[in-house]
Amino acid sequence: MLLGLVAGFLTIWMLFLPHCTISAVVHAIPANGTCHNTCGTIPVRFPFGTGFGCGHPDFARYMRCNSAEILEFSTATGIYTISSIDYPSSTVVVTDPLMSTCSSMQNSGSFGLDRASPFTLTNDNIFVLLGCSTTSPLFDRNQDLCDTGSGSRVCRGLYSCKGVTGIGLQQNAPISTCCVYESPIQLGTGYTLDVPKLQCSSYTSVYGFGGDRGDPMTWKFGISLSYNDSYYTDECKDCEATGGMCGFAGLDGSFACICRTGVNTTNNCYGYASSGTGMPKIQTILSIGGFMLSWIGLFI
Repeated sequence: MLLGLVAGFLTIWMLFLPHCTISAVVHAIPANGTCHNTCGTIPVRFPFGTGFGCGHPDFARYMRCNSAEILEFSTATGIYTISSIDYPSSTVVVTDPLMSTCSSMQNSGSFGLDRASPFTLTNDNIFVLLGCSTTSPLFDRNQDLCDTGSGSRVCRGLYSCKGVTGIGLQQNAPISTCCVYESPIQLGTGYTLDVPKLQCSSYTSVYGFGGDRGDPMTWKFGISLSYNDSYYTDECKDCEATGGMCGFAGLDGSFACICRTGVNTTNNCYGYASSGTGMPKIQTILSIGGFMLSWIGLFI
């Protein structure tokens, strides 16, 4: 009879279990579902994530994997495409769909990084402003904003491209309407490049010449960013060593280890290696503060 009473109590208890607070051990699953380690063909590893609740919270507002499996980078100036991530060097290459290249030039807007962004521009970037008005503040002789040395060769290379017709110029047009920023520091506070304000038609960024500075068709177009890689803690390493992915949960963005079973824990995925979405029975019992064990102990 005693065993029947205990079994009956356990049944009643389990009916009310979903209403119990167990956040001390298991976090809620992110709203967008399970986190993934790829987005399209790009590997996604910590501190990045494919959606909210994945990766580190400081990066979640800037990066996400959209429904078309394209990894996106967002700032106050727009949404851009991430074309590659190099984890050993902690760099990301971003492509602006309206940014000009040798094969295709078009009117474009602006690019900037938010002040609180964990990203910074690398020294590899060479920003080029194309089709600028002769009255542009870029050409103020007292400011010396444009690089007239090696920058002139970059301008000549780009103006030799057939794509210049897209911004209303003839091929091999005079380079007097082209300006090159060699140093990212010249872009100003927050790294904002305001193309319309500078009275230019378009901009591009070259982060590599592909081994041939004389052939702009081989140049690497995109914006190279570096990111802070100091977020990778022992806690996250322990999570990944057990097959989990590092993420966060709650309003405070506290650490969560996202397991393959769909369960999030506060440490690692030991005991969650099997498939399924349910929480293991042992974990369930322990998560209710030991009250049930103490109650059963009265009858032992």
